[in-house]
Formats: sequence, C-alpha cells, structure tokens
Amino acid sequence: MKTSTRFEEKTGFQERVAYHPSIDLRTDFVMVYGIDGSMPTRIREWKEQGYVVHLMTGVSWGEYQNYLYGQVDGRDHWDEAQKNRFGETISHGKDVPYMVPTVAYTNYLTKRIKVAVDAGVEAIHLEEPEFWVEGGYSEAFKREWKIFYKEPWMPPHESVDAQYRASKLKAFLYKRCLDRLCTELKEYAQVKYQRDLRFYVPTHSLINYTQWRIVSPQSQLLSLPTIDGYIAQVWTGTSRTPNVYNGVTKERTFETAYLEYGIMQELARGTERRMWFLHDPIEDNPNYDWDDYKNNYFKTLVASLFHPDVFHYEISPWPNRIFNRSYPSKDGKGKEPIPSSYATSLLIIINALRDFEQDSVEWGGSMDPIGVMLSDTTMFQRNHPEISGEDTSRKYDGTEIEMLKGSKAKELLHWSEFYGLTLPFLKVGIPVRPVQLDNIRRFSSYLNNYQTLILSYEFMKPESPDIHLGLSQWVQNGGCLIYVGDGSDDYHQVREWWNTEGADYANPAEHLFETLGVEHKSVQDIHHVGKGVVSILPTHPKECTQNTQNAQLLKDIVRKSMEVSGQSQVSPKKVWKEKNYLLMKRGPYVISSVMDESINKDPLHLQGLYVDLFDHNLMIRDEVIVQPGNQSLLYDLNYHTVQTDIQVIASSSRIENVANNGNEFEILTKGPQSVPGVSRIRCANKPITIQIDKEQNNYTEMNFDWDVRSNTLLIHYENNPNGVKIKIAF
Repeated sequence: MKTSTRFEEKTGFQERVAYHPSIDLRTDFVMVYGIDGSMPTRIREWKEQGYVVHLMTGVSWGEYQNYLYGQVDGRDHWDEAQKNRFGETISHGKDVPYMVPTVAYTNYLTKRIKVAVDAGVEAIHLEEPEFWVEGGYSEAFKREWKIFYKEPWMPPHESVDAQYRASKLKAFLYKRCLDRLCTELKEYAQVKYQRDLRFYVPTHSLINYTQWRIVSPQSQLLSLPTIDGYIAQVWTGTSRTPNVYNGVTKERTFETAYLEYGIMQELARGTERRMWFLHDPIEDNPNYDWDDYKNNYFKTLVASLFHPDVFHYEISPWPNRIFNRSYPSKDGKGKEPIPSSYATSLLIIINALRDFEQDSVEWGGSMDPIGVMLSDTTMFQRNHPEISGEDTSRKYDGTEIEMLKGSKAKELLHWSEFYGLTLPFLKVGIPVRPVQLDNIRRFSSYLNNYQTLILSYEFMKPESPDIHLGLSQWVQNGGCLIYVGDGSDDYHQVREWWNTEGADYANPAEHLFETLGVEHKSVQDIHHVGKGVVSILPTHPKECTQNTQNAQLLKDIVRKSMEVSGQSQVSPKKVWKEKNYLLMKRGPYVISSVMDESINKDPLHLQGLYVDLFDHNLMIRDEVIVQPGNQSLLYDLNYHTVQTDIQVIASSSRIENVANNGNEFEILTKGPQSVPGVSRIRCANKPITIQIDKEQNNYTEMNFDWDVRSNTLLIHYENNPNGVKIKIAF
C-alpha cells in the first residue's frame, strides 16, 4: 500500500455527531454535517484529531424553519416550498420542505454558511440541489417562470412542452443558486481570511435522478468556476431501484451501481473537478440484516472500482449509524450491532481505497468500453400528461413500490429506454459506460477515449445543435456511432432549437443525420462517414429490455458496425467476446463481478497468489472461485512492485509511519476503538520477533502467522485511534 498525506483527501466521510473514538476511521478528511449551533465545536474537535475538516449541508432542504416562518426578514416563505399539482408540499420531513431556490432563499443560505467559513473549514459541500418532477406549482415557481420565459406560467402536467420547460427552469434555478452562493462565500473567505475556499456538490447520479424523477443541474455546474467538484452519491439505496431485463423486473444492484458510477466518472473526466465516489456499508433503510447490507455493499463497492479515472472516495455517510447502532438479526428476533468480522472487513477496504490511484489499468479478456450517451435532459422527460394525474403525482424515491399503480407509470419509472441500451452488453461481459453527451460541446477532446458510441433521442434531447458538429467530427476521425430510435417520442414536439426560429426538423435526429451527411431511412443500415461508421437501428430502445431477441438485435448491429469500421482487428483486445463476468486489474488489485442472467452460470476461476480483501482475516488464496451474482476484490501478490524490506499489503488500520531502525522496523497503526486490528505484511525474511506497545513504551512479544508461499506475516491486535506501535525484528 502506498502512503499518502491527509491533504490529498483520498478518503473521507460525513458525520453529524461529535467526535468519538468509535468512529475515528482515520480517513483524510471529515465533512461535519449541518450548520446548527454545535457546528463550530464539532469542527474544532475533528481538527484536533488531525482531520482536514469540511462542512456539508443541504441546499434544497434543511433545518431552515426560521426562514420559513419569517424570523429572518419578517416575511413568511412557505410560498417557496415545492408543491405538486394538488397543492401538497413536497417534504423531506416535518417543517422541512424541498425549496424553490429563490434569490431570497439563496441569500439566507449564504448568511448561514458564513458561520462555517468563520469556523475555519477548508471546503463546503452543498448537498443535493433537487427539484422534484411533480413540483412546479408553488407561487414562487410561477414567479420565476414569468421572469425566465417572459410568458404566463403553464401547469407542467398539461403538456410535454410545459413539463420540459418547467424542468429546464428547475435546473437553471439551482444552478443560479449555487453560482451566487459560492461566488459570494469564496470572495468572503478571501477578503476576511485571505483563504481559498472550495465548494463541492454531493449529488445522486444522473441515472438515479432520472429514474427517481428529480431535476438537478448536474453537468451544468461545470460551467461555474466556483464549483470545484462533486461527490457521486451512489449507494445500495439508489442501486437497488428495480429495472427490467429480458422482461423481468427486479433489483440489479451491481449492474445499476456500475452504470451510476460510470456516468459520474464521465461527468468530471477530463476536467480539473474532483470526483469522490460514495460507498455506504448500510443504507437509509434500517430494516435489512447485516448479511444483506454486506452483500449489497460489496456489489456497489466493486461496481465503483471498474471506473479507474476516479480514485477518491467518501467511504461512508454517517459512520455512527454503522458502528454504534443495531439492526435486525437474521432470525428476525431482535437487533444486533455490527459483527466484528464485517467491521474489520470495512476497515480493510477503507484503508485500501487510498491506494487505487494506479498507473497500470487493464480490462481482463475484453475490449475497451462502449459508450452510451446520456444528457441532463433525461431529467426533463420524466412525466407525461397521460399518467401525471393518476399514477406518479406524489414524490417517488425508487423504494415506494405502492406508488406504481398503473402499467404506464411502471413503464415510466423503470426507464427501460436507458437500460435497454446498456444491460444487454453488461450482462454478457461487454464493458459499457454512460457518457455525458453535454460535455461534447464543453471539451473538444472529450470523446477521444471512445471508439464506439450508442445514441438515442427517444428519452433525451441535445441541448444545442453544436453537439452534432462534435459528433460528426469524431465519426469522421474514425468513430463508430450507432443511433437507436424510431422517432416516436412525444417530446420531439417540445419547443426547442430543432423546430423554432426557422428550423423545421421533426426531431433532433434529423439534424444529426444531416450534419453527418447520412440519408436517414426507416430501415436498419450502416453508412461510411469519413474514416468512421454510422449505423441506424430504427427501433425504440426500451424494446431491448423486453426479450433476448431484441437485445440480440442491438448487440448484432453494434458488433457488425465495429467489424465494418475495422475496430475488431486493431488489437486482440478489440475482439468481441461475450462472457458472464467483468474483470479489471488496477495495479496489484484484481476486481471481478460475475453476472447472473448471462450466457451461462459458470463461476469465474482465478488462480495465482492473492490476498482476499473481503476476508476479515486477510486470507492467502491460490484459487478464488466467484459464483454468478457475486464479486471479489483481491490483492495479487505476484504483481511486480518495487522491492522493499517490508511492505504493508493490507490492514484494518491506517499505517501512519514505517521506520527502519537497522534490523528492526517500527510501524505506527491507528484505527477506531473496538474494531479488531489486522495487518498482512510482506517481508524479505521471516521475522525473529514481533513486539507490540500496549502501554506507552512498554513492549510485549506478540504471536504472528507466517506464510512461506507469499513471504507475508499476519498480525492481530486491538485498534486504537491514538496509535499502536509494533516492532518487527529480523
């Protein structure tokens, strides 16, 4: 494992409670949550423990009752709460509505957050700028509509055009809010303290917001120089949202998480913005048992590691609820705290995650990822006049299954248009990754990492015609573009650039084909454009989730297009090979996931010499068998690394220091109270003795296990946030 300083901010967590040794996870930074009266004290306590301290607070909701009830400026602000078409307030809790981000509300947040700047935080995280799709009926929103569109407000549920325009406005309002707030506070920090202040936006993925029917600025924030990055809030709660594959509706946690993390990587790739991937060893739902939490955590964790351009992680929200609370026992007869084995496994993973910035990255036995284009506008098409009144009029967060009353509503909420373009590949081990369509116009080289792209405008729209100029140039330079769509989407008729101000295209795809110089016919066809290829599949993408025949039709045209373009003959890596697993190597780390619902039910056999990072005893394995539906995370002991006398391979503690004192090494470990300490250490030779300092400078000899095959030792001890010194003598 590489050593890193805390100022690299590789790992962190958010927490609303005060410092306690049981949640001293020894990450690089901590995000103190909330701006109540205890905030300055909490900031000071975490700083005293050596953490880089940030602040996190909600931007669309929070404990802002003094603003709502007029105690700030003498005016009641409940007219700024988000409301649905029935006049009901959309709430996050009692007296905690989701807000319309007016200028007055933005000014209020700015003033409140100044207290955190005064308390000395290094960065501020403005969490979840969210506007619900069924919102848009409050008086504040009607006022904003008139200002923005210069026309009377239109009820969003009455037409697809009104829905689309309402959603565009919702995204703009939160972009405006963040721009004003971050700009003023950055200037405040510079003027008063001569200090650089950073701002980040923790946000669900574009995929989840679309499926849960929420609008947020997402990629629009890249145009704001005051926004320094994001946290990808992907966890089991989002990734368990059901979707459809081969006509079957169910949770597909790994596959959904893989796609969610993928679009979040692509959101910031190629920019100077920081991206942290969130993991959650539990989730917001307190009704599962520990085995369920662990299995789904492993799925989301491994899913995130298949996207190697990101190597910063929020390792947990709310560690207090993980390490200090109880959850249902498996027999259903009570509750139990976290098993020590799971707690140790979590700490092993948390400490390993600081080491995932690796120069060597290799997909195992497969070609490079195929890109599937996604735009922020996917969030703008998440309601329809035919169903808005009966089936999806209330807030839906992906878990409220009783909300799915009608077949049309279920079809909308499953969002099969997107999953139809991704799951057919992912399920057969063909790496696929969502790609941010909007970034084509922002960054000229954005598509350079991709040779094959899939695009459909049946569930999203291009925000600008110059996106097509970028796509055309990419194709002419040798790219392979597959367009999937039949032109049936009602949202093609919204008032937008392709049908206003003299333009007269039936849909934006017509403009795309014109830009490419391709004659569009309603038949499947492949065209040569410059050095590249454009293929057309005239079917609706949601059909590809219904059965294997439609999924195969999509795979066939992609494979054939790649063959025609010559991609499959560039190198052995480009050979199309369907299998039931994904495998990636990031330096010495081997990441794998075996699919169910795939071409076979065979397990994946990995042979070599590995440390099992999911095992709380860090077992050495010469063969690892991964069954369908399962994942693995291994350290390859045969991977070539710089030879040293001693190397910590994995540990449930943070290794603060390794000192060489001739024939003796001293290691300083730190970890949270009550979580067992375990370390696997590679040595040039078997040690003579190992001693541990249980009291200050009072060393006693300890037992250790020596593995001859790997030249590694295994030691067990009690973690201590104040540090444990271990001496290894040769």
